[in-house]
Amino acid sequence: MTLFSLSQLASWLLLGAGIGWFGGLFGIGGGVIAIPLMVIAFGMDQAMAQGTALVLMVPNLVIGWWRYQQRHAVNWVPAAIIAVSATVTTGLIAAWATRLDASVLGRLFAGFLGLMALYMLWQTRGSKPLPPEQPLRRRWVSLLGVAGGSSMGLFGIGGGLLAAPVLSGWLGQRQTVAQSLALALVAPSSAMALFTYAEAQRVDWQLGIPLAIGGMFTVSAGVALAHRLPERTMRIIFALMLLSTALWLGLVRH
Repeated sequence: MTLFSLSQLASWLLLGAGIGWFGGLFGIGGGVIAIPLMVIAFGMDQAMAQGTALVLMVPNLVIGWWRYQQRHAVNWVPAAIIAVSATVTTGLIAAWATRLDASVLGRLFAGFLGLMALYMLWQTRGSKPLPPEQPLRRRWVSLLGVAGGSSMGLFGIGGGLLAAPVLSGWLGQRQTVAQSLALALVAPSSAMALFTYAEAQRVDWQLGIPLAIGGMFTVSAGVALAHRLPERTMRIIFALMLLSTALWLGLVRH
């Protein structure tokens, strides 16, 4: 291995560490950062960027879920329902997404981020108190799993971006519990998405593996910080991060 390749490997490990930290902080696996970065900085087409980001996301999401469960264990019944419904849906949608035109998939991805950014900003407006925690209904959990799995299959991300605000806003769950259930959705479904994208030759393993290794060392630190921040602060930071990413991707694409 040459000096240049060692330097390149080190930069990829550091990049993965940064993405892993943010992924642990927000419970999203880092894909919302990694995919635009791969499109913009590495010149990948949208499907390849999504598949490669999944290499980073899968271990980060598993570690993040484990750490959240240690602090805020959730009932295994809704966790299992949301995991199974999301994983099955992800496999079906990902098989279709890998055959889409890259430019069409890219426009859909940018639009999805923009809509999620607007929703998160709307949700964090004003100073209303957070809703009290409520019991989860299995019907809504399964439907949320299908919706999140569709997003994971199509974009390689979004299950957590969709599930966490719905769980915390509409279904009355605390933010940390919502993120734990969101991770129960995205951890197995991301593995299914990675398998499907890999089968379609839409994964750059040479880049994805160093990013994944770097992220595994920092995701726990991000999770630990998440539990020291006020819940409303978490929501505001999450919304601003999502909006910045959507604007960055939109401006560079156009």
